[in-house]
Amino acid sequence: MPTMKTTACKTRFAPSPTGYLHLGNVRTALFNALLARREQGCFLLRIEDTDRDRSRPEYVAALLEDLRWLGLDWQEGPERGGLHPPYAQSERAAIYAEHYQRLETTDQVYPCFCTPVELALSRKTQLAAGRPPRYAGTCARLSATERQARCERGLQPTLRFRTPPGQRVPFTDLARGPQQFASDDIGDFIIRRADGGPQFFFANAVDDALMGITHLLRGEDHLSNTPRQLLLLEALGLPAPRYGHLALIVGADGGPLSKREGHFSVRELRATGYLPEALLNYLARLGHSYERDRWMPLAELAEGFTLERLGRAAARYDEAQLLHWQSEAVQRADPERLWAWLESAVVDEVPTTCREAFVATVRPNIRFPADAAFWAGRLFGAELPLSEDSRALIAQTGSAFFAQALAAYAEHGGVYQPLFDDLKRRTGAKGKALFMPMRAALTGELHGPELARILALLPPELARRRLEDAGSA
Repeated sequence: MPTMKTTACKTRFAPSPTGYLHLGNVRTALFNALLARREQGCFLLRIEDTDRDRSRPEYVAALLEDLRWLGLDWQEGPERGGLHPPYAQSERAAIYAEHYQRLETTDQVYPCFCTPVELALSRKTQLAAGRPPRYAGTCARLSATERQARCERGLQPTLRFRTPPGQRVPFTDLARGPQQFASDDIGDFIIRRADGGPQFFFANAVDDALMGITHLLRGEDHLSNTPRQLLLLEALGLPAPRYGHLALIVGADGGPLSKREGHFSVRELRATGYLPEALLNYLARLGHSYERDRWMPLAELAEGFTLERLGRAAARYDEAQLLHWQSEAVQRADPERLWAWLESAVVDEVPTTCREAFVATVRPNIRFPADAAFWAGRLFGAELPLSEDSRALIAQTGSAFFAQALAAYAEHGGVYQPLFDDLKRRTGAKGKALFMPMRAALTGELHGPELARILALLPPELARRRLEDAGSA
């Protein structure tokens, strides 16, 4: 049996590579990583790839890349190694076989030959009688001769665990407090499928024990698995982690989170332009609260993460909050990183000599690279589309104002204060009547980056042409 070695706090994330990481399982990874980091423990990554039909190598590569992009580095697992390899369940069949054998030796399991049709009929009958559906124990009392006969007919059995009757299975949930289940409500359950593959909660429990996992945060949809896993680990003489079950994320209507409402993969969010720090700050508060609701880097998120602040109510997805943290992330990114983030969207428009100034100019007005592309067109594009409001304001202001603006620009160029002091003297306009027409003429918009920065960035020939166009509108 592999050597078990534990730390004071060892958590794990064990995704199935059947698709890309989405908000729900990224939050699970984050909470486990934050807990391990706070306690100076170990965060382990394991790949649960026993679904042969849906697991794909490209999904494994993608989830490793996405976790690293988020900054959720693991200390043990794929590409890092550790004391408990292998870290893919598809490579641990011999370990599971050893533990099946241990249970068979002590007669705590038995082969089940019931077909899916028979099981469905039994379930339907129990529900009709008002009883909770559980396995009726049909194969539990088969003799060795009866089992052999079924095998000779080519029937492939599953392997069921004999759930001890009349027991209570208590545990203290890290998020929900004391919990208790009755073994009679559980029934004998399958731990090995007919094709020989391990059932999820068997492999899951055995791996957690052998890899020394001490604390495990997971979705509340796994709550019903916990008493089964505790019974299994007790039968095997293996230590159980402390389980905590997180409230699921729901949409604005309180129902399951849909793709329309934000059930995006990390890959899609990244392609849209979300920064990892935005996702971390948002998800860390989705089902968990902090003493101060302010921007925090990953180290501070970990420092403030406590089990006592895990919520029991459903965590509601709020796109406005995610956008808020995206804005915070953009404002805090250093200029070089910000340029690298938006470069592909604007590189054809922004002159090389203007890159630093462009980033400083548009930063307060963008959330995504597409926003930067919009302003790159407004500042450097040969054609300037006017918003409806801008067109109306230009017409209302009149050509005389823009003739004076051209004269002032010819004298002062794009130097903000002298230009507007002169324009104010020439036209008598002040306040919004002075600034808004200029903004509309120069950018085609009534709102946007600081006008002083815009004037400094605009190529002089573009500025003159746009003032001329406004005057002739």
